[in-house]
Amino acid sequence: MRALKVVAVMAICVFGLSLMASAARNQFGVADTRNISFESAVRVGDVVLPKGEYKVLHTMSGDTHIMVFQQQRTKNPAEAKVKCTLVPLSAKAPRGEKIFTVNNSNERVLRELVFEGDTAKHVF
Repeated sequence: MRALKVVAVMAICVFGLSLMASAARNQFGVADTRNISFESAVRVGDVVLPKGEYKVLHTMSGDTHIMVFQQQRTKNPAEAKVKCTLVPLSAKAPRGEKIFTVNNSNERVLRELVFEGDTAKHVF
């Protein structure tokens, strides 16, 4: 009887974890909320964000995908909103990637974001 209870509890835990994992991704194959850190200042859209830790929200405005970067753990948090295009990946991303370019003002400009486990990348 005790073994049956242990198996039942384990099954419920596995089911709950798998449900939480599947709920974390939206219909586009990306998570609605992520965390990211920048080791130096970076331009995101029209805003230069200082180095630091950010919560990244994937939102929609009609059919337009919007990424919102909100600085964490600071007194006066920076925020940037930028349109993004989702480009499907052939498989789940095995690791996160940040792809930058450098503009004429010698600023690092965020061009692409890939988050581990997502099935699409964000292109700005």
